[in-house]
Amino acid sequence: MLNFMKGSIFSRHQSAPPEDEKEPDVQVLAVWGSPGSGKTTISVRLAKYLADKKRNVVLLLCDMTAPMLPCICPPAELECERSLGSILAATHVTDTLIRQNCVTLKKMSHLTLIGMLKGENVFTYPAYTKELAAELVDHLRDIAPYVIVDCGSCIAHDILSAVALLEADTVLRLVNCDLKSVSYLSSQLPLLKDQKWDADKQYKAASDVKSNQAGEHIKQVLGSVAFQIPHSSELENLALEGNLLGELALKDSRPFRKEIEKISKEVFSV
Repeated sequence: MLNFMKGSIFSRHQSAPPEDEKEPDVQVLAVWGSPGSGKTTISVRLAKYLADKKRNVVLLLCDMTAPMLPCICPPAELECERSLGSILAATHVTDTLIRQNCVTLKKMSHLTLIGMLKGENVFTYPAYTKELAAELVDHLRDIAPYVIVDCGSCIAHDILSAVALLEADTVLRLVNCDLKSVSYLSSQLPLLKDQKWDADKQYKAASDVKSNQAGEHIKQVLGSVAFQIPHSSELENLALEGNLLGELALKDSRPFRKEIEKISKEVFSV
């Protein structure tokens, strides 16, 4: 068993805005789903939507197996390179520590990123505890009025993602329109039982829906969903270029942009 799994919160026996801006009811949104369901893509686009609306937003990227920072935008657009690992390596998390390790962008003043750097992994820094992870999520509430957490899929092995799911105000749960995705989440959800898991605080979304996946097919595989996030070839190309923050201008992307707007209005009232 890998060393970092020893600190899992699960056991094997378990089956700044304007001064007059109103504090949002939902401040921390955790985005979670099966592998390949578009967690990072949706997290980034929601964060960009808020930032474009001049809302201060922090995007926390939890993945320590495949750090996502290199996929967000070209390195030249970052003002600095700082690591999530430096926060989790501390004895206690403070607002100052978080601010010292935020990654800011040259062209987007309302968006701040926190994540592992290219080449780092879970062994680059000392092991951290669930208490430290909870401190991080809690202190992020002091950093910005909107916090989006891009969770890893395998919550049994990922303390930060698991804690974020439990501590977030609401969860956007992404599911691809296939039985493998449904089966994966069915295997993970029992881990959250007996924890502070609130099933009522989450939205289920069909993700990366392609044109051949009609509504009836989605309903048959997934049941009811709050959102249907369509596939965008333009966005897929931006992801391949490592520029998920790039502008979407083609007609092909209009349905995707509309759904991101719909999610933002429903979750954040923005």
